Amino acid sequence: MDANTRLAAQRTRLAQERTMMAWVRTATSLIAFGFTVYQLFRFLEESERLSEPWVSPQMIGVVSIVIGLTALVLAWLQHRQALKTLRAEFGPMPYSVAGVVAVLIAGFGVIALLGVTLRL
Repeated sequence: MDANTRLAAQRTRLAQERTMMAWVRTATSLIAFGFTVYQLFRFLEESERLSEPWVSPQMIGVVSIVIGLTALVLAWLQHRQALKTLRAEFGPMPYSVAGVVAVLIAGFGVIALLGVTLRL
C-alpha cells in the first residue's frame, strides 16, 4: 500500500474515533442528566417543596438514561462495523480506545439506570 493510501486509511480511522468519542460525550451527558434530574426531584419531594409533579422524576431519569445507553450502543455497533470494513480494506489497524471508553461509559449508564429504577 502506498503512503497516500496508508495515510488516507489512518485519517479515516481517526475520524471514526472522533465520531465515536462525540457519541460517548453525548451519551454521558444524557446519562448524567437523567440521573441528576432524578436526584433533584427526589430531593424536592423529600423536602416537600414539590408535592405533585406532573411527570414522575423517575420516568424522566429512566428515559434519559435509556436514550443515552441506546445511542451509545448503536454508535458502538456502527463504530465496530466501520472499523471492520476498514480492516478488511486496508489491513490491520490499531485497537480502538474510543470503543473501550464506550464500554466503560455503558457500564456507568447501567449502574445509573439500576440506581434510578431501584430508587437508590
